[in-house]
Parts: sequence; C-alpha cells; structure tokens
Amino acid sequence: MDLEQFMTMLGLSDLQFALAVIGLLILISVAILNLKYARARRKAKAAGEYSADDRFTKEPSFGPGFAEAEDRAEPSFGEINLPAVSAPESFSIDPRIDCVITLRFDEGISGKEILEEINTWNEVPATSTARWMCEGLNADVDAAEDWEALRPEASYSELQLAIQLASRRGPIGVLELSDFCSRAQALAETLGSQIDMPSVSAMLDSAKELDSMAAESDIQLSINVLFDEATPGANFDALMRKRGFRLSRNGRAYEFYSNGALIFTSAEIDPNAPVKQVTLLLEVPLVSHEERAFERMLGEGIEIAQAAHGRLVDDNGINLTEAAVISIRQHLDVLYANLEKSGVSAGSSTASRLFS
Repeated sequence: MDLEQFMTMLGLSDLQFALAVIGLLILISVAILNLKYARARRKAKAAGEYSADDRFTKEPSFGPGFAEAEDRAEPSFGEINLPAVSAPESFSIDPRIDCVITLRFDEGISGKEILEEINTWNEVPATSTARWMCEGLNADVDAAEDWEALRPEASYSELQLAIQLASRRGPIGVLELSDFCSRAQALAETLGSQIDMPSVSAMLDSAKELDSMAAESDIQLSINVLFDEATPGANFDALMRKRGFRLSRNGRAYEFYSNGALIFTSAEIDPNAPVKQVTLLLEVPLVSHEERAFERMLGEGIEIAQAAHGRLVDDNGINLTEAAVISIRQHLDVLYANLEKSGVSAGSSTASRLFS
C-alpha cells in the first residue's frame, strides 16, 4: 500500500497529514527532551551541590540565554548555553515582545533551589536561538512587589520565564517555542508549582505579527556627503573629532553621542586612504524621537560639507533637495507614531531588544 492509498483510507488531506506528522515530531522531541532533562538532573545532583558563587554566575539574567545573536541581514535578536551570563543588563521581561510563562508556588521557594534546577539546563542541548529571561517575585512581605533577577539568598512566591518572540532574525519557530515550553513544564513539575502557559499557536501568531511590525519599522536613514576633492585622512579625522564624533573601536567609522547614548554613526571608511565621501547612518527605532536624531544628523552633514568643500547627495549622487528632506520628515513622523502605537517606542529598552 503506498502513502497516497494510506492517506485516502484514513480520510486525510495532504495538509491534515502534514500537520499530523509535524505534531508527532514535536511530541517525540518533547519526550526526548524530558528524558534528557531528567538524566541531567540526576547527574547534577549526584555531582553534589554547586557552590554559591557558581550558582550566582549562572543566574539566568538577560544574556545569551536561549542565545543572543547580533545580526539578521534585514530588519539583528549564538549558541545556546542556557543560563550563561555576561554582564548584567537592565532589561526586564516584556509581554509585548515575550512569551511569558508563570510558575506559582504554594509556599515561598528559595532562589538557590530554583537556580540549581535551571542550571541543569546546561546539560541538555537546546534548539533555540531566541533570547530568554527569568525573574522572580520576592516572597518577603517587606520586599518591594517587583519582579527581580533571581538571587540565591532570596525566597520567591512566583517565577516568570520568558522567551523573545521575534528579532531581526525573524519570528521564533515552532520547535524553538515548543522546546522552551517543555523546559518550563519540566521545571514546574520538579518544583511542584502551578503553571500558567499560553498556547503555542497563539504565541506563534503573536510572533509573526511582531515580526511584521518590526520589519516595517526597521528603517535606517543615510545622509551622504560627497567632497569636491578627496580629503586627506588626517584632515578628515581632525574635522570629525572637532564636530564631536568619536572613532569607533575598529578605527574605521565615527560615532556621534548625546548624553552618553549613541545617536548615529558613519559608514566605514579606509583610514589609510583619502576620503571622497562619508555616509552618516541613523537606526531610527533605536533612538528616541525626543533626540531629534535626523535633524541633528542633517545638521552635522551640512557642517561637514561646508568645512570640507562638499555637498549632500542621495544614494544616486544627486544633490539632496529641500523637498526630499521634507518627505523624509513626514515619513519619520508616521514611523514614530506607529512605533508608539505598537507599544515599542523608539529608543526604549523594548525597542533595543527587538531591533538589536
């Protein structure tokens, strides 16, 4: 009996059969993951307790959790080492861009115990490249009722696990999300907690919507300054520094800051060659509207052009006109308004995560 006859006998369409196969594969992967997780747990406990310092350094703060990537070629959120931690960052779980799973305990449970269980995730390979985070609600009645990064010495009444739904790499995939959810379920069973978890299908729909919004809003503006004659590298460097630019770490680009925050940059140039053109670049979603980043970048472009005998041109080398500038301003107003409406205002920590 061939496959088509088998499907006909079961009364399944091609789509229904494909969905059934995908569902079966997910169930198998979850079962395998649970077995590996249980084995890793036994192995970790047999090896003895972690030292307090080890537990603290592996606390699942925001970092390469399910993995942090630096790029996606179009509108960029590496390898998974669940809870590996770099320097602490002041980001928090945000339901606007995260799938949030809540664990509730009948009695307060120590951060030490939670961290010991989460640290066993290092023993189980993961499939996700999405960012994940973990926060606890302190059970101490005298503590502020805020979610916080887990601390071994604290006690918690609730726990939140979250994975980022989209980034410049695109929306999270079904296997990635299912993997994360199965880990959360296993943790809830181990800790004896209640679990509040959204459906995978609903979160996948949210991820697609979020990615679509991000792709439409992930705009990079550029202003080109074309010089009448090539400017010697040393002269150009002196000019940029005089205008308040800083040389980037790789020594091939310049950065413009305001109040300690990066506003816009230049495209890379050859530091050993005369400069014929410099392009200023603005990542629109990453800078607050209040910074008036485009106006400041335009102003710097004009000043550089005047000082080094150049002119502002578009990407085709045609002089930038006042009409073109007005059109850009109008598009920016719409873009900022759309970001605000979506709850991901430009320059916010949420935008920094989504468009990083």
